[in-house]
Amino acid sequence: MSLVTLLPFIVLIGAMFLMTRSAKKKQQQAASMRNDMQPGSGIRTIGGMYATVKEVNDDTVLVDAGPGVELLFAKNAIGAVLTDDEYNRIVHGIEHDLKSDAAVVPDDASSLTETPDTDGSADEAAAAPADKSVDLGKKDETEEPAAGADPAVEPKKTDGDSGAK
Repeated sequence: MSLVTLLPFIVLIGAMFLMTRSAKKKQQQAASMRNDMQPGSGIRTIGGMYATVKEVNDDTVLVDAGPGVELLFAKNAIGAVLTDDEYNRIVHGIEHDLKSDAAVVPDDASSLTETPDTDGSADEAAAAPADKSVDLGKKDETEEPAAGADPAVEPKKTDGDSGAK
């Protein structure tokens, strides 16, 4: 056999080897993460529940999911072990500011559109067009009828029946 006919098989076997190697590496990392759990660590289960580890056994983990709620999970059901800052941010809504000197993003965009040398005239200019009424093309029934129509004769109203037999 020539090298040209063997090349596709070699590439296929190499790709399969690389894929299984990366999957095995991810499984080893997940297993080491689960084995490194300690009581007091914040976790997220594969079902999306956040809890605090109370006790770690060989195959199971006892977690505290709230006041008076203790749950027993298999170690395989632990999706991630979270850092204290990440757990507090997600569960309790406590933001730990690591970058206190970072730029502050304003709540509204007014500071982004104004220049420092304006004295509020931009606000007055923006409010002026809102005072005018806008004609959207819709006519009220009280307006005069269209040209060519006799105002004394009202259009005949029917309930869908035509007079034809």
